[in-house]
Amino acid sequence: MSSTDVLKGLHKPDGSFNRAPSSFRDVVKKGGRFEPEKGRYHLFISYGCPWATRTLIVRKLKGLEDFIGVTSVAPHLGENGWPFAKVDSFPGAERDPFYDSENTKQIYLKAAPDYNGRYTVPILWDTKNETIVNNESSEIIRIFNTAFNHLLPADKAAIDLYPEELRGEIDELNGWVYETVNNGVYKSGFARSQPAYEEAVYKLFDSLDRLEKILTGKDHLVGNRLTEADVRLFVTIIRFDVAYHGAFKCNIRTIRDGYPAIDLWLRKLYWGNPAFSETCNFAHIKEGYYQLNNRNKIVPVGPIPNIRPL
Repeated sequence: MSSTDVLKGLHKPDGSFNRAPSSFRDVVKKGGRFEPEKGRYHLFISYGCPWATRTLIVRKLKGLEDFIGVTSVAPHLGENGWPFAKVDSFPGAERDPFYDSENTKQIYLKAAPDYNGRYTVPILWDTKNETIVNNESSEIIRIFNTAFNHLLPADKAAIDLYPEELRGEIDELNGWVYETVNNGVYKSGFARSQPAYEEAVYKLFDSLDRLEKILTGKDHLVGNRLTEADVRLFVTIIRFDVAYHGAFKCNIRTIRDGYPAIDLWLRKLYWGNPAFSETCNFAHIKEGYYQLNNRNKIVPVGPIPNIRPL
């Protein structure tokens, strides 16, 4: 499966990559259609996908493992979305526990039979109404941040990754990081013209330079505390040297050798907090990116190690 097959309709005339918006944008809240309830909701994720692993990290940070189940797909994205273990037995992939679906397309069509968009992850599934609540990771992590607080132990309820007093600063940083880094790696890797690629890759590294200055002498991006800004950047940076640098031609510099402050921030999060390390699967990450954008489907051995120790 080539990137051409799975990215149809996602490019501008100049060859630049244009990500389609998410389609399901409901929320879990008291008094709404989707009430917060233990065991009612389920996540379909790919360990290879940065957007999906955002939700895994926040689920673990907030202590929601017993509230929200998880099913992992195989890392081979195709025209029908992501395959389940029923048809792709890649180690770590699982079967759909509800419908034994073959792929995420079937989950989307279960929720909306006339759906004709992309079959992306994460999917926050409502087992009660058998439908998709939300498939936009930035919104799912905010749902997890607050929606279940009244059901959680006090220590987990007190964790706030989007505190009121820092929201302006978080939103401002998230905005340019999304455009030029989180999505910037895709704009580089999926560009279909040299000018589109060069514009994206130079903006990407300009923003990494900016982030290096922000993180020099600091453990967190905003307010000297862990926030969603750290979560959102982490999922891109942890994939950078092992995938984006090679598969997406983001090769001006590596993180480990070119950005000491970003690299230290990354390693402190990974080695210091199991919510980051235990939701990271390098085999799925490398397999996913190199099979998608690589004619011979050869997955590189390096870099060794995937992430350096502290």
